[in-house]
Amino acid sequence: MQTYAYGFPRLGKKREYKRIIEGFWNGRIKARELQDEIRKLEKGRLLTYEKYVDKFPVGEITLYDNMLDTALMLGLYKCEDLEEYYNLCRGKNALELSKWFNTNYHYLIPEFHGLFKRSEFRVAWNKPKEFKEIYQKGIPYLIGPFTFLKLSKGINSGIFKEYLMSLADVYIDLIKDFNEVHIDEPAFVMELSREEVSWIKQVYDRLGSQNRDINLFTYYDSVDFLKDLYELPIKAIGLDFINGKENLVNIREHGFPEGKILIAGIVNGRNIWRTNISETVELLRELSGYTEDLIISNAAPLYHLPITTENEQLNEGLLKKIVFAEERLDELKLIAKIYSGKKQATEDEGKIVSFSINPEVQQRIKNLKDEDFKKTIRYDERIKEQKKILNLPLFPTTTIGSFPQTKEVRKKRADFKSGKISESEYKTFIKEEIRELISLQEDLGLDVLVHGEFERTDMVEYFAQKLDGIATTKKGWIISYGTRGYRPPIIFGDVSRPKPMTLEEISFAQSLTKKPVKGMLTGPVTIISWSFVRDDIPVYEVAYQVALCLQDEIKDYERRGIKIVQIDEPAFKEKAPIKKRDCDEYFKWAVKSFNLSSKSKPETQIHTHMCYSEFNDIIDSIAAMDADVLSIETARSQMELLDVFANFNYSKEIGPGVYDIHSPRVPSVEEMVSLLQKAAKVLNTDQIWVNPDCGLKTRAWPETKSALGKMVIAAQEMRKAEQE
Repeated sequence: MQTYAYGFPRLGKKREYKRIIEGFWNGRIKARELQDEIRKLEKGRLLTYEKYVDKFPVGEITLYDNMLDTALMLGLYKCEDLEEYYNLCRGKNALELSKWFNTNYHYLIPEFHGLFKRSEFRVAWNKPKEFKEIYQKGIPYLIGPFTFLKLSKGINSGIFKEYLMSLADVYIDLIKDFNEVHIDEPAFVMELSREEVSWIKQVYDRLGSQNRDINLFTYYDSVDFLKDLYELPIKAIGLDFINGKENLVNIREHGFPEGKILIAGIVNGRNIWRTNISETVELLRELSGYTEDLIISNAAPLYHLPITTENEQLNEGLLKKIVFAEERLDELKLIAKIYSGKKQATEDEGKIVSFSINPEVQQRIKNLKDEDFKKTIRYDERIKEQKKILNLPLFPTTTIGSFPQTKEVRKKRADFKSGKISESEYKTFIKEEIRELISLQEDLGLDVLVHGEFERTDMVEYFAQKLDGIATTKKGWIISYGTRGYRPPIIFGDVSRPKPMTLEEISFAQSLTKKPVKGMLTGPVTIISWSFVRDDIPVYEVAYQVALCLQDEIKDYERRGIKIVQIDEPAFKEKAPIKKRDCDEYFKWAVKSFNLSSKSKPETQIHTHMCYSEFNDIIDSIAAMDADVLSIETARSQMELLDVFANFNYSKEIGPGVYDIHSPRVPSVEEMVSLLQKAAKVLNTDQIWVNPDCGLKTRAWPETKSALGKMVIAAQEMRKAEQE
């Protein structure tokens, strides 16, 4: 039995990817050196593949994002050099970011403007050919034409087919010289119309006429039109049997065609629990009854996992239960040997066994009633009380929470963890950072302040380290977007809060000012979405456990006089199933978990923050969350995301981001005023808050001070205009 793997992390074991690219941004290395180093990194990835599996793609690596690379290959954008490339990623012309399906990986959204004609599609850059030269054994990698257009912006249904057919000719030129190609089409698992399926068949009929040796991969869910997929003139079909349970149901009903290879995704690319070998071998024996041409693979790209468990300092029992990306490759190798009879199966590790059972937590979950998930007073009544207490001006200004973490901050944290400085020294340092930030925010004229989160490594990891039932890693980095990485915690048992998590810092900050300081918490959906979650109980029970911990934290806030609490839920939409028909159950418990966590006194104003998302299809759920203030990222979309709130007649307050924090660029006051004026056309002026798009942790201090100063002036100009 052959093995096939794809999506291996591009970070490097020592996070070389981040060092190389940010070195170019900072002027430490030149363009040529960057390209040479990235090719070395790609070669190392490919050697890792070769160590474990028979087949793998080449050219998956990118200088920032593969959707942008695809747009460049097809001639949608023109970049003469790397400066122009990164301008599209993080400069003045930066493309919008969005979540890649229902994952925490972000991609840049290609945008088709009115002047671009489908006749302009061309092979502007043959990236697969360029990287094929690095490693001849690898199979050239591409994002498929349907997925590329489906996830792009500016292609309405009336012209989608025309653009898709034009793309077919360009893809033919891209693949015509290769013996075999790897094409990712994850959009095939979306709910597609019969018309869209017919277009897919037409495109691949044309591609197959030029190169029939196409390995086509779908993942994250099942394919609804499997019988139609069988008819495509391609060599192999990759199906997800972990997250796409209906794929097996459909194969049982329709079989599998002769002459095609089934690439069965049978090890999890999105979670870390060790594969149940015996169950998997049984699945493969069943699949072999439908086809003799069977290859095994991972069920989703491996970049959702850290590189390796090597050198991780975790509980020994837990460590035996988990695998990361390289160990997933080893699992594929092992499963192939066992299936083929070359190796005897040993006692199966099987499913996760909880190491942290907490009867008190389990009893709290059992005791929950409907009223525990609802506010005691309606929004229109409690907002009146909040306004009296807070006494804020029109267009109140605030930030999303985090402020720049300098090398000094990171060094002090590292020194504390390594024992070089005492806990007392570290806390004194953090308090001094908070003191300086409160003073700065008052000088800038911000209305609602934050403490800056200098003590926090990450918005999820920090809370994970404060809670029982969750483990954190030392080197378990995965990419969120570009070079930005984070370390997902591991939820392995019942989650409880042994003591307050953030109270000391928030209380200290509030003692320094008469202005309100927001308490900053990460919501339950985001904590479980950005963690590897136990699979021995329903996920909603885990969310409720986390929610109760946050509720307890808010009660402590209220006893200390904290009047505003922000519960960040940037993953609220991301966690939703890809297919709309599966979403109702998810949003029901996601909303309930937020409302459980935010159960508070009516006079406590609850804020929440969400990252890049289209809200049209979830506006009812956002309203049901019953937060008093919602902040969202809207700067890159030029406030377009607000239209849905106007059409819905959303009555609560909203903080639309007025500048993009993912770029070092500082916009002018006029630009921010223009965005606020757009917001005022779709919202009432007494609904609008003024804030950046997201947290400022990754930004530098000079640009942060400049941008916030201009933001305050923009808010003042809006107030002045309103009074005239």
